Order: sequence, then C-alpha cells, then structure tokens
Amino acid sequence: MIRRLAAAALAAVLGAAPLAQACTGIRLIAKDGGVVPGRTLEFGFDLKSDVLVIPKGAKLTGSTPDGGKGLSYTTKYGMVGANAVGLPVIIDGVNDQGLYVGVFYFPGYASYPELSPENAAEAMAPHEYANWLLGNFANLDEVRANFDKVSLVPVVIEAIKQAPPVHFVVHDRSGKSIVIEPVDQRLKLHENPLGVMSNSPTFDWHMTNLRNYVNLTVTNVPPVELSDLKLAQFGQGSGMHGLPGDYTPPSRLVRAVAFTQAALPSQTAPEAVLAAFHILNAFDIPDGAVRDEVDGVVHADYTLWTSVADLKNLKWYFRTHNDQSIRSVDLAAAIAAANGKMKTIKMDSKQPIEDVSKSVK
Repeated sequence: MIRRLAAAALAAVLGAAPLAQACTGIRLIAKDGGVVPGRTLEFGFDLKSDVLVIPKGAKLTGSTPDGGKGLSYTTKYGMVGANAVGLPVIIDGVNDQGLYVGVFYFPGYASYPELSPENAAEAMAPHEYANWLLGNFANLDEVRANFDKVSLVPVVIEAIKQAPPVHFVVHDRSGKSIVIEPVDQRLKLHENPLGVMSNSPTFDWHMTNLRNYVNLTVTNVPPVELSDLKLAQFGQGSGMHGLPGDYTPPSRLVRAVAFTQAALPSQTAPEAVLAAFHILNAFDIPDGAVRDEVDGVVHADYTLWTSVADLKNLKWYFRTHNDQSIRSVDLAAAIAAANGKMKTIKMDSKQPIEDVSKSVK
C-alpha cells in the first residue's frame, strides 16, 4: 500500500513523465591544447533527437508559460548540436567560437520564477537557455558577465508534461568550465575545475562529496604483511577499490572524476575525442538496468546518444543507441550548407555490421 501511494505521489509530481536522471559529462584536454567535452544523454523514451544547425543571424524569441513571447535576440554566432522532441533548441552543442553548452536534468532542485511584468521582457524557457548562451557568447568570460541577465520561467514541454528541471555545464577553448544552476528562483554559477557534470543534487554538494573518495588511486595497492602472512591484491585495479559503480548521480560524478583524472593525455584533440568516447562507455546504461514503475507502467532510462565536441577544430561527434558508429559534424561545413536557415541532420540510423569472414589471410 505504501509503495502504491509513493508511486502515485511520484506520478503527480512528475506528471507521469519518464524519469531522466542519468546523464554524465566529462572533459579531456589534449597536449596540443584541444579541449574535448563529452556526455551521455539518458531518458525514459526516445527523444527523437536530430542535429540542429542554427546559423549566425538567426532571430530567436524566448517562450513564456502563457504562450506569449519573451526575450528576442539575433544570434551572433552559428551553432550545431542535438535537439529533442522536434523543438528548435540545442540541448548539447557548440558554437563557431568554441563555446560548448550541455543541458542536464536537475530534478528536485531546479527552481524557476513565475512570469511577471517585471521579468517578461527577459523571459525564456529553461530548454531555450543553451541557444541563448551559444548564440550570444564566445567564451566563459562573456558568459560569466551575462549568465543571469535572463529569467528562466517554467514553460511546460508537452512531450514530458512539465517544465524540464535542468542545469547547465559550459566549456570554452581555454579548458575552463562552469556550471549554471537555477536554484531558489535565480541562476547561480559554480566554477567547475574538473570539467565534470551529473544531475542532482547541486554542484557544490557533488564537489564536497568527492572528499569521501580521496583514498582512490590509479596505482595498485602493494601487498600488506601481517605477522608472517603476506596479503596481496587478487588482481588489477586494487587502487580503485571502493569506486562506486551504481548509476546514481553522485556515483557517476565520482567515476567521471576518477576516469578523466586517470586518463593518459592524448597528443591531439582528435585522439582525445576517441579517448572521451571510451571513457563514456563506462556510463552507458543498458535498456532496463535503470527503471521506475508508475501505475503498473515501467519507465526505463537508457542511453539514447553520446556526444563529444572538439572545441579546437570545431567538430561535434555523436553515436546513438541504434548505431554505435561515431559520426561527426564539421561546424563550418554544416553552417555553410544550411545557407542562412535553421536546418537539421538526421541522427538516427541502423548499426552497420561488417562481415569480415572472407578477410582471412
């Protein structure tokens, strides 16, 4: 009975929308100075994402909860990245100046001000914020000076029956990173020296939680001698014993720090792109491994797609649940092909499998 009531309460809070609390973000820096952020995108149903190409000079307008118009602006920079549920918004992407923005779920903590006469002229939906950042700013210094000059108001997305509770990670070509969170109805900025990202709770809590894992090391633990008994580790990886392996946001962020800090540095940005995809394999959620049941209906989070951006060479890479082949989008080429208009590139495809049986030598 208690379990049934809890499920009903959860459905009321979330509008019976599938949960999406398992996205993980990382960042690598190559020896050639290339900055490479990457992330996984998990959700309880297929978001039908495509690559969205938005050119410089696009006229965009923020949405408001009453169906009206909020802040209007013209993009200074072209941008490329993934959208969701057919909306003209980028939820993970990069602009032609090498600024990257990723949108991550932030349930239970995201707090937006209500629309009012005082904030209407600067209002936009939370899921439109990445467009505004990518369209207007070239680097983190500019973002820091302007990030809170808009009001994110609770605009409901019909596909999920709620205003998405989200927070944002931002990287630029310098290798620096910040996290922006809507808390207590205002935007709060955190410096992100490790370049990682997860979900709830707040980012400062995650940074404090890392203190619980200061014992972790990439080096195997040496044998211990107890009287005449010598105890050696069973095998490789003893230094990482105790690393949390579950899919909760705190555990995933700890793993993201451990794996990115342990990664041997790549010589070039393209090499770092491949290294980032390998690291992100550790956060891939198989369909069915993470689930909730609401009113007898199972909602299972799984990895819809994984993306990596090369901020030096201005390329955005992705692979999807249905096709693990890595595909790339060159910003300059895609923006030129869009010819001044907002265009899309299809992301979904079928996994090719090559038969090499006759390649025997």
